[in-house]
Amino acid sequence: MSVRERQEVQEVLWGKRLKTLRLVALIIAAGLTAHAAAAIWPDQLGGAVKTAGETVAVKDQALWNEYGFELAERAEYSLGEKKFTATAYRLYDPTGALGAFLWQRPADAQPSQLASFAAETGDGVMLVYYNYLLQFAGWKPEVADLEPFLRELRPVNAAEFPRSYLPDSNLAPNSTRYILGPVGLERFAPQIPPSVAAFHLGCEVEVASFDTEAGKISLAAFSYPTPQIATMQLESFRKVPGVLAKRTGPIVAVAIAPPNADTAERLLAQIRYQAVITEAERMPTARDNVGNLILNIFILAGILMALFLVAGLVFGFLRAAARKDKAEEPMIMLHLDDRR
Repeated sequence: MSVRERQEVQEVLWGKRLKTLRLVALIIAAGLTAHAAAAIWPDQLGGAVKTAGETVAVKDQALWNEYGFELAERAEYSLGEKKFTATAYRLYDPTGALGAFLWQRPADAQPSQLASFAAETGDGVMLVYYNYLLQFAGWKPEVADLEPFLRELRPVNAAEFPRSYLPDSNLAPNSTRYILGPVGLERFAPQIPPSVAAFHLGCEVEVASFDTEAGKISLAAFSYPTPQIATMQLESFRKVPGVLAKRTGPIVAVAIAPPNADTAERLLAQIRYQAVITEAERMPTARDNVGNLILNIFILAGILMALFLVAGLVFGFLRAAARKDKAEEPMIMLHLDDRR
């Protein structure tokens, strides 16, 4: 076999080996990804031991995707004879997690002190933790039960939750919904066309029902990035039949098919946008301490004195060395006494 033929055979063998190595790497990476994806729930939770765990598929995938759905994992725990189920939904950001919480929360859920966004659901509880929606069935944990788990559950996205602009008075319990796209708009506020909401302009919607003397009234707050965009969209809202709309800052507040226009106007008047300006807080430093300032002055004075002393010694040494290098000049004698 010639040298060229041997080289061609070696290249073919190396090509096959590289393909095999790449395939093995892909299999390992897929296994690691699957393991990492199913590693939300710990082996122990609140003293209970994990007995089973699996990733689960969600129903109504289109709406979940609109909220930024990434992963859902369910685990079963056992504490003696007591058993309960824990389900975690990982969303893209806290806004999506809040939207999913408001959507998944049962109509008869009761408020819970477990977190800012938490509700008791029969024999369990559900809560929002950053971009996670956590749901427990058969167990109502205390804060101390979840603290170790939440410390280890690092949020993928720790952005702030969106502000609420709807009024609190006469709000129907558990009627609030947060909408991030056309699917949610069709589900929770079908009277408003998606082209009017204009989600491509960065719109987010909060909608809720209110109990009034005239009956139930649905209010929606369409939040836009700037007041200019809200002003531009206001006319489109006013063209929708049966809709009352007003603008306040970057918010377009809408009453959807109200049974009484006067009552709807009073509700709309309660929606007011107030800009929140947060100034950067100046943190005190060591320079603001008078004692440190005086101490630094003495240190600086000492450094300058040391520099002057060293400079004087060096100058004197160089001057003395220069005198030694010069030849001794003869002394001039005047002999003034010899003239007498």
